[in-house]
Parts: sequence; C-alpha cells; structure tokens
Amino acid sequence: MGGSGSVKDVKSKGELDGLRQSGEPVILHFWASWCEASKHMDHVEAEELSEISEEYSVSAVPYFVFLKDGKVVDKLEGADPSSLANKVAKVAGSINTGEAAAPASLGMAAGPTILETVQELARENGSSQMGTQVELGLSDTLKKRLQQLINSHPVMLFMKGSPEEPKCGFSRKVVDVLKDERVKFGTFDILSDNEVREGLKKFSNWPTFPQLYCKGELLGGCDIAIAMHESGELKEVFRDHGVDIMGTEQGVGGISEPTGLSTNLDSRLRSLIHSSPVMLFMKGKPEEPKCGFSHKVVEILKQVKVDFESFDILSDDEVRQGLKVFSNWSSYPQLYIKGELIGGSDILLEMQKSGELERVLVEKGIIKRETLEDRLRSLISSSPVMLFMKGNPDAPRCGFSSKVVNALREEGVSFGSFDILTDDEVRQGLKIFSNWPTFPQLYYKGELIGGCDIVLELRNNGELKATLSE
Repeated sequence: MGGSGSVKDVKSKGELDGLRQSGEPVILHFWASWCEASKHMDHVEAEELSEISEEYSVSAVPYFVFLKDGKVVDKLEGADPSSLANKVAKVAGSINTGEAAAPASLGMAAGPTILETVQELARENGSSQMGTQVELGLSDTLKKRLQQLINSHPVMLFMKGSPEEPKCGFSRKVVDVLKDERVKFGTFDILSDNEVREGLKKFSNWPTFPQLYCKGELLGGCDIAIAMHESGELKEVFRDHGVDIMGTEQGVGGISEPTGLSTNLDSRLRSLIHSSPVMLFMKGKPEEPKCGFSHKVVEILKQVKVDFESFDILSDDEVRQGLKVFSNWSSYPQLYIKGELIGGSDILLEMQKSGELERVLVEKGIIKRETLEDRLRSLISSSPVMLFMKGNPDAPRCGFSSKVVNALREEGVSFGSFDILTDDEVRQGLKIFSNWPTFPQLYYKGELIGGCDIVLELRNNGELKATLSE
C-alpha cells in the first residue's frame, strides 16, 4: 500500500524498492493464498516473493511491515484489526503514539482504500476481542472448550510442555518473558492434547505455538511477546487489562536469577555459555559423543558448517546439575547461540528441517546467507581450470562435453569439473551469470573461456595449453 491510499499488488523486489524510495508511508502486507485471514489484502504473496519475505523476516501470514521515508518503523504479525488500525494511523500520521485507533476512526488519513480494507478485515473477524474467532469447520463443543481454556486465566499461554519443563525453545522464551513481567499466568501443554493443538490453530487463525492470550484476546507468538516485552508494550497491555503484577517479595526464579545456585557456580555457568558464539553442552566430545542425541546435534552443526565449542557434562557433575536449574531445561544436549538457549536435539532437528536454524544463525551474525551468485563464484574458482559439463569426465553425458574433456586431456591440462545435470539451480544460474546459454562452459582463473567450439578452435591453433597456463 502507498501513502496516497492506493493498493498495489507488488510483483517484484524492484517495484517495492521504487515504492520505498518515494519516501511516502508504505504498508507492506504479506499474504498467502491458503490463509483465510490474509486473503482480504492481497499485496505481497509471501511464498512467491520469498526474497522480499526473507528481507523482512516474515515467519507467518498475514504479516504487515510499516515503512516511512524508506525505513521500517513498525511490524505486525497476525490479523488483529484494532492493532492494524492503530499502526496504520500512526504510519499515516493521523494519531500520536500512545493513542488508540479503532478501525472506524481512521478517517481519510490512511486513504479510503486502506480504511475500507481494514474495516472489511474488522467485519470478518468481529471486534478485536473476537479476533480469535475465525472458525473453520470446528464443532460447537470444541469451540466452547477452546473459549473456556482461553478465558480460564487473565494471562493464558498455550505452549509445548510446562513452565517448569518447556519442550521447545520458543515456549521457554515466552515463559521467561512472563516471569520477567512478574504476572501470574495459566498454561496448557498442547503436546498433551492434539484436538486442542489443531483446533486452536484454526480457532485463532494462528498456525504456530506458543500462543499468548490476555483476557481472551490473542497477543501473538514468541517473536511478538519478546518485541512487546522489550518495548514496554506488554507491561502496558497487562496494566490496561487490569492484570495483577506480583509483588517483588514473592520473587520469581527467572533465568536472570536462577534459584539455589551459588554466586560462583552462576558466574561459572554464564562464562561457559558465553565462551563461544555457538556453545554445545553435550555428553562426550564432538569426535566421540557418548549419546545418540548429542551425536545428532553435532551432525546438524557440521551440516550447517558452523564452528562451535563444546563442554562434556559427564566430566563435571556440578555443571551438569547446575545448568539444568540455570537454563530451566532438564536434559542434554543443550545448544546456546550468543548466550541464548536454543534447545535440545528434537528442536534442532525441527529447526534444521524448517530452515529456522539457518535464519537464526544468519540473524545472530554467525553465518552469512550464501546467495546463488556467491555459490557460483566459489564453484567457478574451486579449481584454476574448471569445466561445467553434462556428466563427469569419465562418463560424459553429451558429445560436446566429451570433446572438451578429450581436448583438455590430450593437452595434459588438469581440471576440476561440475556435473550441471545434478543441480538445476547451478545449471540455470550459470547461464545468466556468465551470459552464455549452453554447456559445456570452461573457466580459467574465474574467467569464462567459452564452450566446445572455442575450446576446439584454441586446441587446433595450438593455443589451448598456453591460454590455460597464463
């Protein structure tokens, strides 16, 4: 959306860059065809334009990014009409920070089309309090049960595991946030009841867990809870909804002040956790793991090509027992990135499969995301003389590739090769990268020499060996 109130379907990153450079307020809406709540505002198809989605760390739809003067000023995950109306009004400049805006009070500031769309979304979802009720084929009994669970505590967290023993890093983070906020909260372990787990995704129109509710209203997942906590917004929401804050005399054993650990052990654990950007507490050593789960995590870290340090908890019982209390995580292995607990083997495996692990490592500055161009450059430079061919030198899969291999061997030139039939991304990418539409392609010191005709011509003129040894 542009600041003038027009709605555009963004088709490319170039088009978006143009909108950003205009300096006008822009609201980007990421949607997906399969998501009911996001169909009403079709602007950026999140899965088709993954380059843009990655740039803005889109992890769920619908997702809104608010830009002003070309810079990101706010984000919103999920379809909550009152929050959306509020943020639209702020970026359009119609209200001051701190004031609330109902969808109906936006006026012309955000532009008539945007206003209409927000109101449409509000009608679809009821009021912001009823924003949880996007009901897709749920039985009345289940709806009633879910509503009762959501309303069972002023602050209610649907999580994996329990506060004492969270079963995923994201759930643990939200528990820590709530402990830090010093609020009493109820929890429900969605791993114990698949009907609730699947039903709540549809009921709240929110596909992942944990899910945090305040007085029956969905606030969001892990990222939103952390962002609201850090900005002070969560404290305001709890205060506005009359949620009791616990007195300091009751004390809360959050991760910042682990209970029952001596100061010496506490500081030793902290320094161990921070001793490397990626730190693994495991049974045994990476080259000789003493349990299958530790072995699995070591393999995952090797696959993502990450340097890490490790600590063998079997060699030090004080650390072994102390870290369970410190991290509120009762088993091993435990992986930390930049001092933050990510989880154990199951979580790591899930994160690796979903691509979340790479995203976290990139965000934390541990690894750089390798672009296709980087990959092509590194392949081209992997050998001084490099041949991209169909098949391999001993079993070429096309006559032209075979001729080039023979020419190089006759001249006694040693060369590296890559079979483009095994990797379509490289095959298509290299055509554009080198501006050469066919294969084989021969490179010398990172520079394209040419294809079959050029190589044979050089050989026939007696120039091939000289060209490849300059």
